[in-house]
Amino acid sequence: MRIGLLTEGGYPYVSGDARLWCDRLVHGLAQHEFDVYALSRSEHQEDEGWIPLPPNVRRVRTAPLWMTEDDEVVLGRRARRRFTEHFGELAAVLCGVPEGVPGVARSLSEGAPTSEADRFANALYGLAELARDEGGLAGALSSETAVRTLERACRAPGAHRAAREARVPDLLAVAAHLERALRPLSLDWYEDDGLGAVDLCHAASGGTAVLPGLLARHFTGVPLMVTEYGVRLRTHYLTTPDAPPAVRSLLAAFQGRLTAEAYGRAEVVTAGNTHTRRWQERCGADREKLRTVYPGMDARPFAEVGECADRADPDTLVWAGRVEPAKDLVSLLHAFAEVRKRQPGTRLRIVGAPAGPEGAAYLGHCRALAAQLFPDEAEGPHAAGDNPVSFEEIGGPDLPAAADAYASGAVTVLSSVVEGFPVGLVEAMLCGSATVSTDVGAVVEAIGGTGLVVPPRNPRALAEACVALLRDPERRARLGAAARARALELFTVERNIEAFHGIYLEIVSRAPVRRVVLDGAGEPLPFSVPAEAHVPVRWTAASPRLAARTGPGWAAGRPPVRATTPVPAPEAAR
Repeated sequence: MRIGLLTEGGYPYVSGDARLWCDRLVHGLAQHEFDVYALSRSEHQEDEGWIPLPPNVRRVRTAPLWMTEDDEVVLGRRARRRFTEHFGELAAVLCGVPEGVPGVARSLSEGAPTSEADRFANALYGLAELARDEGGLAGALSSETAVRTLERACRAPGAHRAAREARVPDLLAVAAHLERALRPLSLDWYEDDGLGAVDLCHAASGGTAVLPGLLARHFTGVPLMVTEYGVRLRTHYLTTPDAPPAVRSLLAAFQGRLTAEAYGRAEVVTAGNTHTRRWQERCGADREKLRTVYPGMDARPFAEVGECADRADPDTLVWAGRVEPAKDLVSLLHAFAEVRKRQPGTRLRIVGAPAGPEGAAYLGHCRALAAQLFPDEAEGPHAAGDNPVSFEEIGGPDLPAAADAYASGAVTVLSSVVEGFPVGLVEAMLCGSATVSTDVGAVVEAIGGTGLVVPPRNPRALAEACVALLRDPERRARLGAAARARALELFTVERNIEAFHGIYLEIVSRAPVRRVVLDGAGEPLPFSVPAEAHVPVRWTAASPRLAARTGPGWAAGRPPVRATTPVPAPEAAR
């Protein structure tokens, strides 16, 4: 099978989103071939280069989202009119303008009124067809015409309030975002020697990464699969709280329409957890298309620690992860102050590096708070003081690896107020550690009854749960063993790869690409892309070529062959 893997800001680059699980997927499915189509987010990401690629990656094609490449395409009068019609209709949908409002865009459909989803799809694929005919739309999407078309839609009768209040800076910001998000329209990835040659497009995230898969499906009929470990629309809501209302509203409308279109066209949509799956349903995904595929984690680095759980210090709590405000270490420190009142000899190890400048400032605040809450304790007047809270990073002599951090304490604590799938918590489970966690994101789903869960931003409840486990070593051992068994059953790389392989076969068997491959003599080449096995030799000496999608001449006019009705078995054989 030949898979077109679509990524944005991740694989095969050294840094970025979804890099690790994509790498494990490609290595784990060595019997299949992968074509990687990657959109990069920054010049720094491209300068860092790629990770080593396995032999089953046949090709990698990249395109930047961080800079505008001038395609030097000058649209003629007719093409400009087509662009204004399609872009105007797309802008009208984002602004909530009813169909057929004069002065915005004429209706692109004939007959009965169409839904907003159909209007968005017609406008999107209309722009894609125009880009294919003209060789690109980069100049048109960044032109003054695009901004003025967007402004007309915002001022049109029926536009929602936030759109009507958009000012010139808001319009420029929205137009720039749409230009960046629609850059895949101008790429030359959709011909028969590109995405048209794969058996399945697998988008590794939502958002812009889905767009090449939608266009491949539109132009060549290649089935699409979408995987999300976090819904892009939810991310937009969380990351744009300070943007002007008009910008937030219009960009949310675009993300919502693109997400709904991807869910509607995809054969299968996978979620990394039930929390994400609920968001997908809320954004319009059909429940019958949804599958839950948990992230796959490499259990080998944690095997030794998990099988020797008696290494832990019975009087130590461990927190591990990226230091940032969402982890709510302030509540953890206040909870630990309560723990110290009940268990005076307890220590807290905070292990992790700050996440960017904001994380560094937050780490400094937490250090100051720890010094205030826990003055250095000395055994005598001539001894140096020692603070019961330590801030450390993985890689030092005491904690050379993540497994050593989890193994150093009796209880692993997660105090987050925002969390997707708790990777660090699953690592602790693989180590056989008893856990106390806040009820956020997919924490309860990951824990599944093998740890204690408390409300977020509740230091007293967090402290009571920690004390309960510190005082009960037998309960800690039972919970740790159950947690490790659950993690090995559900969250390993092997389970993840097995699930995706089964979904691939399901999609290809249910929605195969209608493609005929011919050999050098023009004869049909049977079984050219086997779904179940990789054949390391060519079927003929000549290289195969793709025929027109109408099929070979010998098949013209012939009706499809129908299966015969099975003959019932004799009574004696039953």
